Amino acid sequence: MKFQKTLTLIVALFTVSFFAQVENTYRGEKDKIHDLIHTKLKVDFNFKEKQLNGETWLTVKPHFYETGKLTLDAKAMVIHKITMNAKVLDYNYDNYKLIIDLPRIYKRNEEFTIYIKYTARPEKVQQKGSAAITSAKGLYFINPTGLDKNKPTQIWTQGETEASSCWFPTIDAPNQKTSQEIYITVPNKYVTLSNGKLESQITNTNGTRTDYWNFTQKHAPYLFFMGVGEYEIVKDTYKNIPVDYYVEKEYAPYAKEIFGKTPEMLAFFSKITGIEYPWNKYAQIVGRDYVSGAMENTTAVIHGENAYQMPGQLIDENIQENTIAHEAFHHWFGDLVTAESWSNLTVNESFANYSEYLWREYKYGKNDADAHLLEDIEGYKNGQNFDKHLVRFNYQDKEDMFDAISYNKGGAILHMLRNYLGNEAFYAGLNNYLTTNKYGTGEAHQLRLAFEKVSGKDLNWFFNQWYFNSGHPQLEISYDFNKLRKTVTVNIIQNQENEFKFPFAIDVFEGSKRTRHTVFVESKEASFTFPYRKQPDLIQVNANGVLLCDVIENKILSDYIHQLKYAESYMHKKEALLEVAKRQQDDTKAFDAIANAMNDEFYKIRILALENINLVNKNSKRREIETIKQIANNDSKTLVQAAAIETLGKLTDPELKAVFEKGLTSKSYAVLGKSLVGMYYVDKTLAIAKSKTLPDAVKKIIATPLTRIYLEENDDDELTFIASNVMSGMYLSQNKKIQTLYKKAYEKIAKSNNTAAIKNLTDDIVSKGIQYKQYNFDKVGINLLRQVVQKQKTENQPNKNNNIEIVKLAMAKLLE
Repeated sequence: MKFQKTLTLIVALFTVSFFAQVENTYRGEKDKIHDLIHTKLKVDFNFKEKQLNGETWLTVKPHFYETGKLTLDAKAMVIHKITMNAKVLDYNYDNYKLIIDLPRIYKRNEEFTIYIKYTARPEKVQQKGSAAITSAKGLYFINPTGLDKNKPTQIWTQGETEASSCWFPTIDAPNQKTSQEIYITVPNKYVTLSNGKLESQITNTNGTRTDYWNFTQKHAPYLFFMGVGEYEIVKDTYKNIPVDYYVEKEYAPYAKEIFGKTPEMLAFFSKITGIEYPWNKYAQIVGRDYVSGAMENTTAVIHGENAYQMPGQLIDENIQENTIAHEAFHHWFGDLVTAESWSNLTVNESFANYSEYLWREYKYGKNDADAHLLEDIEGYKNGQNFDKHLVRFNYQDKEDMFDAISYNKGGAILHMLRNYLGNEAFYAGLNNYLTTNKYGTGEAHQLRLAFEKVSGKDLNWFFNQWYFNSGHPQLEISYDFNKLRKTVTVNIIQNQENEFKFPFAIDVFEGSKRTRHTVFVESKEASFTFPYRKQPDLIQVNANGVLLCDVIENKILSDYIHQLKYAESYMHKKEALLEVAKRQQDDTKAFDAIANAMNDEFYKIRILALENINLVNKNSKRREIETIKQIANNDSKTLVQAAAIETLGKLTDPELKAVFEKGLTSKSYAVLGKSLVGMYYVDKTLAIAKSKTLPDAVKKIIATPLTRIYLEENDDDELTFIASNVMSGMYLSQNKKIQTLYKKAYEKIAKSNNTAAIKNLTDDIVSKGIQYKQYNFDKVGINLLRQVVQKQKTENQPNKNNNIEIVKLAMAKLLE
């Protein structure tokens, strides 16, 4: 499961106070009374009622103790009949648990098969979702009656954490493993996707078709998947294994640009784990209105529609690539070996998170991977996370485990472990863990034992402080220079409550010469002394950026300038650049350092420099402006070109018109959007004329720069377009400038006479309110809609009565 980063902001806004007040409960591994052996399903769909008609044959056996009852998870179903060997069985059902009276007592290893005929009613499911998975009704009908002409009809499932039991009776726990087969009957126009191999397709006489999917290996019930819709299947391969991409027709030409690195990912992950991809196919499907980022259903991954991208976006950056890697690596960590309990979610999600680093390091280099890791670390630090353990047996709800601890911090911890053990031992440890536990389950202790067996090192200290404790080192650093002896002593004080032990990299810079010292900190206070030949220009602690920590130290401008130029880690370069940028207005050396960073070898440093360079008194900075023009025209990265154009746009200089004109012809949507804004301030007529000729699909992608132009232009004709993007801009963006822009848009639309815009705005508010209801976003939506009513009354617009009625209908939907 890929955690949606945009949800972090929603959680911070609406749920921190709620979660702070609940009491946690011990949550261990679910007791195994029975073991699932095999699951056979036959299903068809009632599209109008959003229901599934199902039959299941469950083969199970007692785990150890003999028993005469079988308890299954089955949520909000109608149970029509339960039999064994044609004999009707008695049962009790409370809408959650189905307790079946067996015809006799069954002993350990006695297998038996139960038949159940049922109707699944996902709309009546009561359980709630989480920060990672925004709904938990298991089975989703998208536009089932086809009334929305702008959205296809689809069906897809989402089983994690325990929602597969919303569409078939099962033992819905991650410590269960079962093979499966499923017969899916759908109208002929639809294709289907499920786990395993499509063995046959039978055309029926009533305009339907039955597809038979067979999965012979064992996996957890939450990994079962069905997908139904009008998709084109774009074929690819990894060795002799089919790799398929299920996409809507308009995106079929770009499917391989979006997903085409998948075979290379499978090859890379097979190599580093030492275990060849263990399944018989790898398919990926995109689902509309999907409730998370993506999900690692075995051999049948589903992605949210954010995966859909046009060439003008892909030339800038494939924003889904990390997610594609994440879900692929889950096929080893999560699918092949599954967390035995949600408390041990780290053995699934921390590895999938870290796979994004491993992939980016392999494909794009260490700087790129380090930048990605830093974003994850900042996400962890910015949350309410300091007191949470990575392995948590006490929590209020299993959904709480899907957070920046299990994902972001867990990935950073694996990075530290890899650095401590070395690559060879780390990858050998992965292989040992996966080989020992394949097609079974695992927990953090088994992971520790695997690494210890391979490396010969005791790792209790590491796991105790990082897996079974909370927080991270908060370090206060000071330096003592002995000029007579030519030594520097680095003093380290840990200010957090827990005491950590850790290896620590310290670089001593004498000019451009760097000497690396690796020490091991074993106490709350430690000091290390190093020689030097001439007075060091910089002492860089945590020099490799590996340790997850906070550092407090006193640095002056010259330290940061040296750090920006010579530091190894992207983390330290970024830190230095932002500090130097604060002082460039009054210090020429600081300005020159930022200007030089515009030519850094790593593109994200170039972007940061362009975003932060101070061009006040532009006439005295002509050389730098010329450099920025060259970057805007020629940089190898279109995102850097876009950043350069945005910086030039702030100058509102007609002499730069040629740069913007060239940008308007770019294939890059990032460059196009920034060029439109830049052009607007030097030639409004040309910029607006260009914006009006853009296809709707392109306008939607570059909505933010267009919104800025249309608002400044007071172009009421474009309010209808702006309205559909307001809620995402106000609440899902983490950029304060974008939030402010869309708040201004909301205020303008709320007062306007534009009925179509008000309808789009209210539809967007209702959609987001329902999607994020568990975070009280519906209440936020109600408040926003009430403000629209008040503003309409105040403005006394000609269409106010009609507009107010539209808003009230929207409020009624949120209050249902």
